[in-house]
Amino acid sequence: MASEYGTALRISVFGQSHGAAIGVVMDGLPAGEPIDLEALNGFLDRRRPGKDALSTQRKETDLPKILSGLRDGVTCGSPLCAVIENQDQHSGDYRNLADCPRPGHADFTAWAKWGAEVDMRGGGHFSGRLTAPLCIAGGIALQILARRGISVGAHLWSVGAENDLPFPVFPTPELLSLPGTKSFPVLDDARGERMQHVILSAAQEGDSVGGIVECAAVGLPAGLGEPMFDGLENRLAATLFGIPAVKGLEFGEGFGAAALRGSENNDPFCVRNGHVETVSNHCGGILGGIATGMPLTFRIAFKPTPSIAKPQQSVSLSRMEPEELTIRGRHDPCIAHRAIPVVEAVAATVLLDLILEEHFYGTV
Repeated sequence: MASEYGTALRISVFGQSHGAAIGVVMDGLPAGEPIDLEALNGFLDRRRPGKDALSTQRKETDLPKILSGLRDGVTCGSPLCAVIENQDQHSGDYRNLADCPRPGHADFTAWAKWGAEVDMRGGGHFSGRLTAPLCIAGGIALQILARRGISVGAHLWSVGAENDLPFPVFPTPELLSLPGTKSFPVLDDARGERMQHVILSAAQEGDSVGGIVECAAVGLPAGLGEPMFDGLENRLAATLFGIPAVKGLEFGEGFGAAALRGSENNDPFCVRNGHVETVSNHCGGILGGIATGMPLTFRIAFKPTPSIAKPQQSVSLSRMEPEELTIRGRHDPCIAHRAIPVVEAVAATVLLDLILEEHFYGTV
């Protein structure tokens, strides 16, 4: 079971939801990069569970312990290893799931691949709990990128039929960081209140709801990326789909471009402040797999949480016969709003990997 990605910056995630700890190893970080651990803890706190009725009530502090790779708060060139100890597991809530897989979850496919020995308590290695170590890696990458003039930010674009305002064509670093400062990560608070109502209504009915996250990055140098199979979109997509519950991804205009004419979808070129840019950004800042220098934009879709209180039809794996499943335990009625920092984290690690690989070291 390999859970690693990256070329110049190699990242490996390990652990299970109800194991002793979860963690990450980052190999390839440049030496001499100061890391603000207080800021890193603040970033991790954005995805921490148990803060309100909109998320699972599992109580975890999610404070990382850095085992290697830092000396006096500065990267030293060695692989950085960090762990988070699990503290609030209720494994008994998952006992029946070893024989009766949850519809919409990886319980069945994990059993089909590894058999009864696989640890799926709390979702095991497939759990959203594993996004915490991703946020450690991403929080570090975001600090390094910021010193190179690159900012990454995201907000909750939609929940059910409710939508937030979109990022403008030229979002500022301040605007990108704004949703992360709020208890509910949106641009328009009134729209956010309607989204919260959708989530709470689903929870009250013992159900769940999905959502879409919009992410953008500014300050990327034109020319970053490769054509064909190693393009900027390819590298991002391969890693973003590693986030649990992701089912869709589109860059720029995305699927909407299929309904446009070329004259509507093409982004006219212009010269702005001595640089070649485009008037619009339907391409999402990428052409031919390579960054244009315009803001990188994409939207990522999260499915509804599979673990719901409503009875569901499943099967007994031991008896090979139908069985009704009632799921106990503490689960998110919506994953998407807690996934905002995770999306930022994964995007940041991929962008930093590309920058280190292609030697875009200077401030952009």
